[in-house]
Amino acid sequence: MGRKHRISRFFLAVVAALLTAALIKEFPGEGAAAAGSAVNRLLLERAARTCLAGVVYEADQAEADPEAWLLRRVMELIPACVYTEKCLAAGTEVEDGKTYQMILAGQENDENVVDEEGNLVGENKTAQASAAPALPAIDTSMEKLQNYEYLLGNFYTVDSSTMADAELLNAEKLLGKDLKIDREVNGPKILIYHTHSQETFADSVPGDVNTSIVGIGAYLASLLNDTYQIETLHHQGVYDLIDGKLDRSMAYQMAEPEIAKILQEHPSIQVVIDLHRDGVAEGTHLVTEIGGKQVAQIMFFNGLSRSRANGTISYLPNPYIEDNLAFSLQMQIQAARKYPGFTRHIYLRAYRYNMHLAPRTLLVEAGAQTNTVEEMRNAMELLADTLDSVLTG
Repeated sequence: MGRKHRISRFFLAVVAALLTAALIKEFPGEGAAAAGSAVNRLLLERAARTCLAGVVYEADQAEADPEAWLLRRVMELIPACVYTEKCLAAGTEVEDGKTYQMILAGQENDENVVDEEGNLVGENKTAQASAAPALPAIDTSMEKLQNYEYLLGNFYTVDSSTMADAELLNAEKLLGKDLKIDREVNGPKILIYHTHSQETFADSVPGDVNTSIVGIGAYLASLLNDTYQIETLHHQGVYDLIDGKLDRSMAYQMAEPEIAKILQEHPSIQVVIDLHRDGVAEGTHLVTEIGGKQVAQIMFFNGLSRSRANGTISYLPNPYIEDNLAFSLQMQIQAARKYPGFTRHIYLRAYRYNMHLAPRTLLVEAGAQTNTVEEMRNAMELLADTLDSVLTG
């Protein structure tokens, strides 16, 4: 029996018990027929006294199921019953596999921070301009960052379905975390992969993986390996093709066991980067000019496993939320100091996006389908330098 019926029968039992007790007290020893008449009189009397005139079972109101009739009347006249049912329904976790998979699949479209027309959500309008000049440096002093409203307004965009607060976004705590990697351990230190490997750009060559997001990831890996001497593993697994057709409905679920396996096989990996590109309206060009180059703007994305409606999403646990937030904020602050205008606001969303697999995990939205491959490669140069600053000091 479901919660709704359990609650309803509880209230019905209470009403019945009260009526029975009153009947026995006022009409002791009467037969069944007399008792029925007595019940009707008692209902009228008690209803008049308590202003519940609706709970009167007249003969011309009789229904095939008196219990259903009484239940309906009680629920109409005692709103607390209805409120209790709704509260419990809202707090109920996923009850079947199909619903669970549907909710998880919702991640696939949510990382693109755009509205139905493809326009950016919660972004400064200059971010949508073509070849926007570099913005002036923003104040990143701790005095400013400790002001929650300042921090939120200048560095974050919080999705309307997501719960964030000053306790979660505590700049002093997040920036105080030591994220430096151990470079002495043998083996790769950084893992780069792509949940959506089929993402391409304005001038990508069909069939040429080097001009897709995978090729951009390969370039980032080469920069980290060769320029910064941070051993990096680039995983090129495909998770958004099913039977040769583009299908992202299960990409995060398909990627999770493979990434977990790689981390188990390479315990030296201390940083995980899921590299994407965004999807925007065709008139939007996420580009800025830095050092005389046209550079695709990037965005760090955090899944919080908590929603505004229900709080913590217990079936999407992530023990590394604070670590992930520290990583993205330290990257954001470092980029703001070195390359003003390079990063868009950090986007916070309710789901998890496989960010529970490692404490230093970044989901990066680099550019969009309207950027060129060259703009993307230029962005990887700045991203690699920013990573080196945060991870090695």
